[in-house]
Order: sequence, then structure tokens, then C-alpha cells
Amino acid sequence: MNSASKHVCVIGAGPSGLVTARELRKEGHNVVVLEQKHDVGGQWLYDPNVEDEDPLGKGLFLKVHSSVYASLRTASPREIMGFTDFPFIVKKEEEGGGDSRRYPSHTEVLAYLRDFCEWFGLRVLIRFNTRVEYVGMLNYNDGSGGGCGDGFENLKWIVRSVLEEKKFDDDRRVVGLPASSEEVFDAVVVASGHYAQPRLPDIKGMDEWKRKQMHSHIYRIPQPFKNEVVVVVGNSQSGQDISMELSKVAKEVYLSAKDPSNVTEGLSKVLAKSNNLHLHPMLIGFPFFESQAKWIAQLLAGKNHLPSVEQMMRSIQELYELRDSSHIPKHHTHLVCFEVMIVKNIIPLQNG
Repeated sequence: MNSASKHVCVIGAGPSGLVTARELRKEGHNVVVLEQKHDVGGQWLYDPNVEDEDPLGKGLFLKVHSSVYASLRTASPREIMGFTDFPFIVKKEEEGGGDSRRYPSHTEVLAYLRDFCEWFGLRVLIRFNTRVEYVGMLNYNDGSGGGCGDGFENLKWIVRSVLEEKKFDDDRRVVGLPASSEEVFDAVVVASGHYAQPRLPDIKGMDEWKRKQMHSHIYRIPQPFKNEVVVVVGNSQSGQDISMELSKVAKEVYLSAKDPSNVTEGLSKVLAKSNNLHLHPMLIGFPFFESQAKWIAQLLAGKNHLPSVEQMMRSIQELYELRDSSHIPKHHTHLVCFEVMIVKNIIPLQNG
């Protein structure tokens, strides 16, 4: 282990967590990955068992992490989804076959991530069924050298996690409480994603309405909506996908959209042919995660350097002001695609 080696915690074993763990280990760091589910994949780890979850996903800690529904396929072609040195290619028949489509199903993506994990030997770094409850700075600004004032070299982090693996007695009844532990790390990489916690619209009377309501996070198959009249609020990718799927079994489907012009060609064709689907006004590829992972790993190895705290805080403030002037909603703070759009618009202006 080299002199710049750090003890690093990675939260989440989805695509970004896995590639981060690989890059950190490549730079000689000691890596621990904490994953709350039983396997790798993150959002791509499909979970059909949603019966015990709150239909609107209002809980602080949800039992169901993945928002993937049974029929979901990728929105991007496999050629641009794979990591740079591990292409997302179609498996040969002797290798187990799979989904050969250019826009494959979620099961194909999960198989790819499992293969990536096995090929690079990452599973030994992962603690499964471990949910992180708290992350905080150790000795922050108490004069012991752990605060931001003296730079980041001596900064330590406390991570409190809970092992939720169930233990059974002889009668197969769950016994005991989850085991909690605290550890200190030199750095923490949060790779838990931002799709697991449902965001609900603010609709007057929503709490009083007693009919069936559910968030798309809980949606899996269309059959429970057979012969029903359904309103789908939101016409982003999942809203359009689910609307088209529901139109095959529901009596009527009303897609409520803030921007009716944001309609895919596929949905336009379905709307033209369907008598029961009505429109009413109202994914970044894995290589991007890989580039972030490389930068973080090299930063912790001393090959990259951060600006001063003052410069970073000033840059954050400028970014927020730019986002406000671009009318980007605050709940999209962590969506990187808007940063890409802003940069594309700014660079031509700066270059005259």
C-alpha cells in the first residue's frame, strides 16, 4: 500500500459505486463498500415484491430501493452505456446468451454489472445488507486538527451503519435486532443515487382522496389497473412508458403533462392510434460515473488537488446563481445533465 493510501468508504454498490471502488483500489486505497441490498446493481437490482411498501413511498427508509418496473428497457444504446475498458456487448450463446437488443432490458444491465463486479474482483470489498444511517466529520472545528480550516489532509469521517441481515430461530422466526457499528474513514464517497426516494406533487385534496394512489417507484406491472380509469401525473420517461403500457389493459389513461411538447415519437404514435390514452397539459451513461471515479481516486492519492475552501464555496455560490438564472428547479440540484447544458451554453459565449 503506498504512502498516499487512504481508508475510504463507498456508499452504494450500483454502477457508480462499483467503478469508484475499482478506481480507488487501482490507486492503492483501502476500500470498503457498504450496500443496503443483498446484491450489486443499485437501481438495476429489480425487486418485484412491493406489496409491503407504502404506495406513495412516504417512509424515511423504504424497503424497496429500485424504481425499475418489469418491462423497463434502457433509454440509451448499449454502445454508450458500458465502462471504457469493459464494453457492454451482447453475450454469445455459449456464454449464457441474454438480451441482444441494442436497447436491452434491465435484467441485461444487471447481468452486465454483475459481470463487471466479478471480472475486477470487487465483491470481496462489499458488505451487503448494510444500511448507512449517519455520516459526519470527526472532531470538526474542535481544535484537534480535523476541521476544514487546516485543509483536508487530516479530515476524518464517522460512518454509522446497520447490518440488516435477518437471523432466524429453529421455527424460522426472525430473532434479534440489527447490528449497529461505527467506523472512521479518511474519505467517504456517496454513490447511493437519487432515484430511490419518491418525489410527490403538491396537489390540493390529494390527502383526502380515498381511491388508489401510488408513486411510479412502486409500479411494476399493468395488470392491477385492468379496466380502470388511470391518471398518470408527469410525462418524463417513466410517465410515458407506464402510460403506454397501461393503455393496453386500462379502460382509459390520462397523461398529465406540464409541457405537452415533451412527447417522444413512440408516445405520439400510440396517442394517434389509441382511443383510451389522452394527453393533458399540465439517463447518463456509465462512462460519466467512471470519469468521476478516476478523479476522486487520484485526488485521494495526491495526484489531483482541490482549490481552497474559499474558492470552492465561491464557485458553489456562482453555480447556484447560474442555475437560478437558468430557471432550473432546486429539486434538480444533483442532476448533472443540467451542468452539462449550462457548460455547453457558456463556453461558446466565453469564446466569443
